[in-house]
Amino acid sequence: MTRRLFPLLLVALALTLVVAACGGDDDDTTGEAAAGDTTTHAEGMEGTHLTLTADPDGALSFDKTELTAAAGEVTIELVNESGVAHNVEVEGNGVEEVSETISEGSTALTLTLEPGEYEYYCAIPGHREGGMEGTLTVE
Repeated sequence: MTRRLFPLLLVALALTLVVAACGGDDDDTTGEAAAGDTTTHAEGMEGTHLTLTADPDGALSFDKTELTAAAGEVTIELVNESGVAHNVEVEGNGVEEVSETISEGSTALTLTLEPGEYEYYCAIPGHREGGMEGTLTVE
């Protein structure tokens, strides 16, 4: 009888492992941006993390002209692969903060934002006028 139960126990154990592997979703969506935005959340990170990329060929443009975030802590990471110096400034609703100016690297600007509309742009003279600007909507 033991020989008959052993294969059944193995099948039951295998099914249990398969069901456990297909378990629920552990993603943390706290502060997630609206669909279509590239938003990433590191383990344990609070708030919204947005990535903004400057044109890698040095043109005066960001890869996005509209960003969306949840109210609270918002981090904008600026990625700049070109040799042209860039930064990101956020302005509106009593806020005016600018990141470090970088070339060939990345920097991050973390702010606590209330719901509303903000402007973001490169504060290097002439860059905003050249097209490096956008709107950040905080919900």
